[in-house]
Amino acid sequence: MVHDHVHHVGDYNRAFDLGVTLNLGFVVVEFFFELLSDSLALLADAGHNLSDAAGLILAWGASYLAKAPATANRTYGWRKVPVMASLLSSLLLLVATGALGWEAFQRLFAPQSVTSLTIIVVAGVGVLVNTVTALLFVSGQHHDLNLWAAFLHMATDAGILTSGCAWWPANALAGIALG
Repeated sequence: MVHDHVHHVGDYNRAFDLGVTLNLGFVVVEFFFELLSDSLALLADAGHNLSDAAGLILAWGASYLAKAPATANRTYGWRKVPVMASLLSSLLLLVATGALGWEAFQRLFAPQSVTSLTIIVVAGVGVLVNTVTALLFVSGQHHDLNLWAAFLHMATDAGILTSGCAWWPANALAGIALG
């Protein structure tokens, strides 16, 4: 017997598209300026934003699958997919964090100078990108756990500044924290 459980999932394709595009574009910007400034904080944040984009892509796919209707074999449809997407996104973030954490730990003992102004400017752009991305999901955050997670993750990222990480110990520690 097929049960029809009514759970409205809004259409956030445009929000996901824009959010993924913004974050991938920002990854390119951060990686470019990391090469110029040799800042581990920028490299760590580029990795973090790459995992953000991957998480948004997973959430987007989960949102799409969650709209599938119930069947005899799947009485709830594909509504559990967002939970699995969140798990996979978390695992990707852990792998990236481990790799960046190791590099940051090594830089504590082999400091490198970085360009402060570059980090400050790129961090400001990052706050803007994360804020805009969070705002894309603000209207759906109260109705959909998947959208709430996307909103919360991006809103939290918007509150983290790396501009104070221009001197070497803070830069390495920011690499650990942001990874």
